[in-house]
Amino acid sequence: MVAGVLMTHILVVEDSRTQRHLIARWLVKKNFQVTTVRDGLEALKQIRKQPPDIVLLDVVMPHMNGYEICRFLKSNRRTEQIRVILCSTKSTQIDRYWGLKQGADAYLCKPFKSKELLQTILRLVPPPTAT
Repeated sequence: MVAGVLMTHILVVEDSRTQRHLIARWLVKKNFQVTTVRDGLEALKQIRKQPPDIVLLDVVMPHMNGYEICRFLKSNRRTEQIRVILCSTKSTQIDRYWGLKQGADAYLCKPFKSKELLQTILRLVPPPTAT
């Protein structure tokens, strides 16, 4: 963390190692604090340990899918304020509708560009400010 600056903490939940590392690298370059996990069960453990500001959540994953995790987070008083961005190769209007109906704050279709991801994050959480 940069002295005097509060960093937005983003949890990246992605079962593809390549995509997980690529997304984390994009976010770190933009001065976000990033934690990565590979599935829904790891995500819930990490969220209990250190709740993030945003969860960037793949939809299709082993153990628990992104919809299940999103519903859990948004229905729990302790985690309902965490912003959720669902990410999926499922790109139809009904897929987007269903994701937002689960409580997601945004829905990105894969593949997405770093600029699109950054714009979505900044829409949900204001940029870090000096204290």
